[in-house]
Amino acid sequence: MLKGIPKIISPELIKILMEMGHGDEIVISDGNFPAASIANRLVRADGHDVPELLDAILKFFPLDPYVEKAVSLMEVVPGDPVKTPIWEEYRDVVKKHDANFDGFEHVERFEFYERAKKAYAVVATGESALYANIILKKGVVVD
Repeated sequence: MLKGIPKIISPELIKILMEMGHGDEIVISDGNFPAASIANRLVRADGHDVPELLDAILKFFPLDPYVEKAVSLMEVVPGDPVKTPIWEEYRDVVKKHDANFDGFEHVERFEFYERAKKAYAVVATGESALYANIILKKGVVVD
């Protein structure tokens, strides 16, 4: 064990976060996402919700300031009446860790899947909210 690392971040996940470089993307997926069939590297985080994991990751993970939107969401399929209150939770968590955050990119479902296939890793959670998938683009650490 190490001091200061939230218990929700597994050794496998901290390794993945450390390996990632500037511009690499990581997907944090909900429980319905086809993570195992899409991921290049799959990290299981079953039993955890996305907001708590997102909060823990963003304590260490710099978002890319050189792109228009460093955080992407899977947009709701046209005609689907589902509500997405979890997005407001995401907004609060991201703003807490990145003062420059100015909104999400919304990515069409199948485009999101294609981006996820190219992502450095997919973290599969037990999140039950619909359209709760999120992509983070890594920035650089500046101290």
